[in-house]
Amino acid sequence: NYTLGSTLYPQPMGVASTWNPQTAEGLAEITAYECRASGIPWNFSPAMDLCKNPVWPRTYESFGEDVLMNKIFGSAMVKGYQGTSISDKTRMAACLKHFTGYGASTSGKDRTSALIPERQLREYYLPQYAEAIKNGALTVMVNSAEINGVPTHANKFLLTDILKGEMGFKGFVVSDWEDVKYLYSRHHIAASYKEAIKLAVNAGIDMTMVPNDLEFPDLLLALVKEGQVSRARIDDAVRRILYVKIQLGLFDKTIYPLSDYPKFGSDEFKNKSLDAAREALILLKNEKNILPLSKTSRALVVGPTANSMRTLNGGWSNTWQGEKINEVLANKNTIVEAIRNKIGEKNVTYLEGANFDKLTNFEDALKLATANSIDYIVLCLGENSYTETPGTIGDITLNEHQLQLAEKLAATGKPIVLVLTEGRPRIISRIADKMNGILLGFFIGPEGGDAITDVLYGDYNPGGKLPLTYPKTPNSILPYDHTVLDDGFGAQAGFPQDADAYVNPQFPFGFGLSYTSFAYSNLKINKDSIAQNETITISVDIKNTGARDGAEVVQLYISDLVASISPPVKRLRGFQKINLKPSETKTITFTIQSKDLAFVGMDNKFITEPGTFKIRIAQLEKDFELK
Repeated sequence: NYTLGSTLYPQPMGVASTWNPQTAEGLAEITAYECRASGIPWNFSPAMDLCKNPVWPRTYESFGEDVLMNKIFGSAMVKGYQGTSISDKTRMAACLKHFTGYGASTSGKDRTSALIPERQLREYYLPQYAEAIKNGALTVMVNSAEINGVPTHANKFLLTDILKGEMGFKGFVVSDWEDVKYLYSRHHIAASYKEAIKLAVNAGIDMTMVPNDLEFPDLLLALVKEGQVSRARIDDAVRRILYVKIQLGLFDKTIYPLSDYPKFGSDEFKNKSLDAAREALILLKNEKNILPLSKTSRALVVGPTANSMRTLNGGWSNTWQGEKINEVLANKNTIVEAIRNKIGEKNVTYLEGANFDKLTNFEDALKLATANSIDYIVLCLGENSYTETPGTIGDITLNEHQLQLAEKLAATGKPIVLVLTEGRPRIISRIADKMNGILLGFFIGPEGGDAITDVLYGDYNPGGKLPLTYPKTPNSILPYDHTVLDDGFGAQAGFPQDADAYVNPQFPFGFGLSYTSFAYSNLKINKDSIAQNETITISVDIKNTGARDGAEVVQLYISDLVASISPPVKRLRGFQKINLKPSETKTITFTIQSKDLAFVGMDNKFITEPGTFKIRIAQLEKDFELK
């Protein structure tokens, strides 16, 4: 991100929206190649923070709200970064972050506390790390916040007992930015910086990220001499760090000539970024098939995100907050620039209408919207770039002036296609019904303007799906794998209820439309019951019933109908992305082992219990028994 001329691509939430792990792995390979060209052998990625509260400003840095998605995409990124040998001059060390529970913030604010019982910790917040470590990840960065009142940087149970003990992690653990010092200055669990160092190192921190700080080594040395930190703990940390450095080949050669990297910033890499941006776009609404738009029609393009690179890229784009990306990527196309290129400048009228602080020239936009010279409105709304604490908000609802702009334009009666570019699902329930089409991109990168335009005008058939639930109201934020009780006890009991008070999202997890249609049929399982340690094979037919080539994500959900712990209504247990031509049918097969049906019981261990399980693929259902 900080190397001028490097290839940026969709943020992790955008990558997850592709539901294509091969895309993730390929983009990670590009990053490794270009980082090594920069002399950088280590990347602070992937972020595998299961995001249960989308208010969190780092939502777009995660792969969403599901454990399986985080396991698969996190491991794909690790494979792309590290390859078969991280000493290769085109590969680098990955860093899993932020271990763990960072995305479970109770308040939704950055670097704040979470309450996670050990049972849920082991079921939802540890498996993705264990999977990536199994796939070779060599470094781990720690959660800056705290869990159950214990700052993670001082949590020996997590860092030593679980990570290094149970998971068998051989690499090293690095702190996040100044977070050892924060045990003293922010968390107040240490009376001095020296005591904070003792707590962190003894908990399992092997390397501390201490910019502009020369105290750490002197204080640590004093702690060892005083016997408060053992020499064995120092030896263990040093051994782990040297192990990774040796794996990277840093004692042999660290810098390679730029001539060894002829593809750096190349058109080939740019095109892969464009492909990923297209694949990441999610079509959420297409009333009366308003999309794709005609290339001979006349558009009014309005909104604060229409002419901005910041709103396509988000934070961590050449600078921490991404605030300079408009200038750095001035050669890339914003949405309105791409539309002009697509249908001709004479067919496009642009007005800002509103910025991120207020309505601007919206009255002029309203006049244009009612003019006969305009066929439709492309309304571009969303978020400006941000990350970490500067992205903290008090309300996940899209801000008032953007909603007002949408309502005023809708009142004109002109057809409106809403294009959302954002890092988290900002609530749009006030205007969603007034929009004729809705296209969403989660910070899809510098090629996003061209990608959006390709979808709007039918040169690309969208196939992205939501990697998290898009909430409808601020007080009903629930992930898809909630329990039956979260569906609303009152509703079950027959009490009068506000329909939005329970599970009534704007758009559900896994949702996304296409310009073609798909029909599911012939759901089969190879046996009606399985014993422990056996497998079951599930197959289903998918047919493209429309007139265009299209991509579909086949999603397998399984529900445990009765369990000793209240079970989720459903869990994603498999997915496959396929491409189908018109009238083409493919049979997709999933193999499920009994261990895939396990959950963490009251003893904080994974268990499988006999009983009935329900398979769900699209609208099809079938039951089987686990003996």
